[in-house]
Amino acid sequence: MRAGSIGGVILVIWLVLGAVAAFERGYFKDTGDASCAEAGTVVVTVVAGPLNWMGVNPKITCDVPEPSK
Repeated sequence: MRAGSIGGVILVIWLVLGAVAAFERGYFKDTGDASCAEAGTVVVTVVAGPLNWMGVNPKITCDVPEPSK
């Protein structure tokens, strides 16, 4: 049971550090309409956590295919 609580604390710290990295990159500024790509980039940056300071710079693109004619 103790290992689970330690893992939970590590997970929370990881996500907090990811949120700090996203804040440092200016991802939480109010830009009006957020796109799928912007939201995805914020989520991936938070999940990457401390890896952001080790050079990880995740970016997401949301390319929606055109309907066939």
